[in-house]
Amino acid sequence: MFLPFGLGLILIFLGFIFKKRNIFFLGFLSFLFFSMGIVSEMLWRYLENPYKRIKTDEISKSQAIVVLSGSRHPAPGKSKILEWTDPDRFFAGIQLFKKGNAPKLIFTGGYNPHYSGIKGEGEYYTEEAIKLGVPKSAITTTELVSNTLEESLAVKKVISKNFKIGTKKTQITLVTSAFHMKRAKKIFERQGLVVEAFPVDFKSKGSWSGKIWKDPLLWVPNSNSLESSSKAVRELIGRIVYRLW
Repeated sequence: MFLPFGLGLILIFLGFIFKKRNIFFLGFLSFLFFSMGIVSEMLWRYLENPYKRIKTDEISKSQAIVVLSGSRHPAPGKSKILEWTDPDRFFAGIQLFKKGNAPKLIFTGGYNPHYSGIKGEGEYYTEEAIKLGVPKSAITTTELVSNTLEESLAVKKVISKNFKIGTKKTQITLVTSAFHMKRAKKIFERQGLVVEAFPVDFKSKGSWSGKIWKDPLLWVPNSNSLESSSKAVRELIGRIVYRLW
């Protein structure tokens, strides 16, 4: 209801039912507004601020690298293969481990309860990590989790079995998408963990690549930008919900 597409439809419907042109056109204009690439770009910049993409050797050492789920998609076929939707989190975790950032690599067991045929995402990550040369003894997968709060609680269980929580030394290096980092970091810190952020999967464009205002395509409404804006607004709603908790 509160995402751009749903909100636009509701306004158009109300305008039509109550014969209010202003409400009808407000819904139509909301579609146009959120369908522009320049709008979705500014939303992502706001969500990803103040994080910047950094190299693996620019971050201090920690006791464990935690890679959050949300990067695989079940492809059709009998082979039951989960394809990548966003490999950045996984590969960043592998690179950090191989650079010696931490002796332990923790994958969260993210899963969708509506898809019973899929294992926790952490199990797939573990299989891939071993193929890339990470020792199985260095990898831990959490129990099944379905959201960021559950991920933080599950990781706390794993960490508390091996390390003392709340010391001044950085406990974990948290790897997740840049737009998700602010919310995730706060949730993990509520569990008494000391968190060092390693954001990846940036949706906004770096200013070094050129001025976005000069790209005419960003000013033309299209369905891809509407979807992108919707994902950004969803994260904004998520931040509001988690603050209430």
